[in-house]
Amino acid sequence: MLVHICCAVDSHYFLEQIQKEYPKEEIIGFFYDPNIHPYNEYRLRYLDVEYSCKKLGIQLLEGPYNIEEWLKKVKGLENEPEKGDRCTVCFDDRLETTVKKALELGHDKFTTTLLISPKKSQDKLEKIGALLSSKYPCEFIFKDYRSGQGGQLQGEVVKENSLYRQNYCGCLFGLTQQREQQDKLMDEMFSPISNQILPESIESRLELYKKRDSLEEAKIPYKIVKQRFLNYRLLSGITKIDKKIVPSYFLCYSTLNRKKMTGKIDYEKNEIAYLNKEEVKILSLEIFNEIGNSSYRNVKDLIFNPPTFESELNIRDKITKNPYGLSTIIVIDEVLYGKYEIELNSVIYEDVKEVII
Repeated sequence: MLVHICCAVDSHYFLEQIQKEYPKEEIIGFFYDPNIHPYNEYRLRYLDVEYSCKKLGIQLLEGPYNIEEWLKKVKGLENEPEKGDRCTVCFDDRLETTVKKALELGHDKFTTTLLISPKKSQDKLEKIGALLSSKYPCEFIFKDYRSGQGGQLQGEVVKENSLYRQNYCGCLFGLTQQREQQDKLMDEMFSPISNQILPESIESRLELYKKRDSLEEAKIPYKIVKQRFLNYRLLSGITKIDKKIVPSYFLCYSTLNRKKMTGKIDYEKNEIAYLNKEEVKILSLEIFNEIGNSSYRNVKDLIFNPPTFESELNIRDKITKNPYGLSTIIVIDEVLYGKYEIELNSVIYEDVKEVII
């Protein structure tokens, strides 16, 4: 039996039940989910499924990540709600690809872990499966493992196995609608040109779950816990001196009350220049290198190859004695006197992140 897998949160309990109910069947997992976006989220979910299948002793195959073809198929359905026509087209694509793969492997049965997801329509999935069974010589196995106490048992299994509990279905359009309804920043779509790993980004989660796998492999006890914290994202920042834009680097947690300000250097101390408004601090690259024990050649080098986020917090702490202070700190190649015009669009917001202890 080939089992289409959408994510480990849905698949682990489902696969456990399938193994119990079909003990003589060769169960193979098939991860085919071109709807998942962005790509790092796809890699994270595959990593988690890989970890889950390894625990269960199930072989896992990965289908193609043909998101361009998927986007063509759902064109015009971008604004459909969850469980709407876009999801139907998505189910059609993933299940037909699964049944074709099952036949290619010589299987006579197929199913999908989407059946256990509370946000997916079992009726639609059952109808699509039945239609495909009439079209191809392969039986669709419909199983409702979420009724009764299924949902509760599934949640317990997820917690016991430290699985990644994602907070959106997977596709860009579902994510957009969900974040708009929550009035929440869609920070999953942030990808800094510097490739710096930001707090509670998909990339940071990917690192965390890779560490989980390493600890499991080494049989080192651990626990994944959640922590509330104040998150930060820089949207844009520009520095002008006497109306000329200069390369500038804004340290994390830099904020301005009105997103724009003009000012001049009021005084300097320890080679840090303080503007006369909004507590803005200006550092030369030389001083930044000295404080951060780095060797950047120029600010452009810093922009494209920044230190880690944690290192920036340490630098801010050394300058202000407060790693989470919100005053703007800007690094430029050389501190110059003149009229400073600063535009800064950044956001701070309450968030929750997972950490390993």
